[in-house]
Amino acid sequence: MTDVHAVCLALPGAALTFPFGEETAVFKVGGKVFAITAAESPTHVTLKAEPEEVTGLVETYESVTRGYHMNKKHWITVQVDGALPPGLVEELVEDSYDLVVDNLPARDRP
Repeated sequence: MTDVHAVCLALPGAALTFPFGEETAVFKVGGKVFAITAAESPTHVTLKAEPEEVTGLVETYESVTRGYHMNKKHWITVQVDGALPPGLVEELVEDSYDLVVDNLPARDRP
C-alpha cells in the first residue's frame, strides 16, 4: 500500500495543512491544493487531473472515481489499497502536483 503522505511531502515545496480540521490532510504547493486525504491511515486520496484524462482513468480503473466533493471534471479520487498497478498512485500524485505548479506564478514555484 502506498504511503500517500510520504509521497506528497517528498515533492518540492509541498506543505501539509489542516484547513478542514484535524481529520483531513490537505497538501498544498504555493498555497494551492494538489491532494486531499485522511490524516490517519488514508484509504483514498483526491487529486487534480487533466480533464481529458479523468474519463479514461475512471473508465479504466475501478479504484479511480470522479473527485469526491470536488469538480468532477478536474479531480479524481483514488483508492490506495494496492489494487492499482505499482507506481500509478505515485504517478497520479506527481501529475496533480505538476498541474498545480504549472499554474502558479513563476515567483511562487518551488
